[in-house]
Amino acid sequence: MTLGAFHKVQDKIQLLKQEVAKMVIGQEDMINGLLVGILTGGHILLEGVPGLAKTTTVNALAKALDLHFKRVQFTPDLLPSDILGAEIYDVKINDFKIKKGPIFTNILLADEINRAPAKVQSALLEVMQEKQVTLGDESFVLEKPFLVLATQNPVEQEGVYALPEAQLDRFMLKLDISYGSKAEEKAIAKLITSSDQADIQPVMNAQDIFALRALVQAVHIDDAIEDYIIELIFATREPSDYLQYGVSPRASIDLFRVSRAVAFLNGKDFVSPTDVAKAANAVLPHRLILSYEAEAQGIQAADMIQDILAQVAIP
Repeated sequence: MTLGAFHKVQDKIQLLKQEVAKMVIGQEDMINGLLVGILTGGHILLEGVPGLAKTTTVNALAKALDLHFKRVQFTPDLLPSDILGAEIYDVKINDFKIKKGPIFTNILLADEINRAPAKVQSALLEVMQEKQVTLGDESFVLEKPFLVLATQNPVEQEGVYALPEAQLDRFMLKLDISYGSKAEEKAIAKLITSSDQADIQPVMNAQDIFALRALVQAVHIDDAIEDYIIELIFATREPSDYLQYGVSPRASIDLFRVSRAVAFLNGKDFVSPTDVAKAANAVLPHRLILSYEAEAQGIQAADMIQDILAQVAIP
């Protein structure tokens, strides 16, 4: 890829961010994280209190990418068929027919996913892994690209079902969303209360996404960087007073993919240790299982990752 072509791609990504910024003020980390998901095909878990523009950002990104977007509000009475669809009887034709659910889209926003019971979470887990849905006797392959972007509220304690470790492991990234600055909040209030809000225009499409994914896949990872990633992974599995279980091999795969995407979004065609460290902060913490001692002392998974990054030698 020539230098000129590379700069052209970077300009297109900046144009995409500018379109999203028409509806979303700040939240650059969330937008970059969502772009990593788009570039790698990985599912993302967004955690933050209500009102931080999680839904708005996902909707804006889908419009700018010209992708189909659907949102499902997860509740305790939700059934798997409410997401996947079902085989229903049609009186007019005196036969059964398939009614597809909201899962048949490009981007599915699973809002407050931890409010749904285990059977719904399990049904979604299967689709996230297999990228296909079985209804009746038929199997349907989902349209590409397909991403699940799920949200959960860390404050809620009642009426929620904690996601099991197996499902958390299916999410490539977990992004912790926080409040913006005073200036950003003022800008948000002015934007939302304004009568002349700009419409988001599509600047990319599915074919552009597939082309970008090929470029991300071509980002070079040196052997020393590959060894560094594996050392970080194995450091989570070493005996510790604060770690009960380390991360799975799926985390190794995701850390390779995300490191490439982070480097690409930073305008580079190679992965550096800095890219790996940034990727590790989003790929690894939600996969760790802490010990009772860690929980008792208020130690967070993110703290453990920082300690591991400080201990493992940088190539």
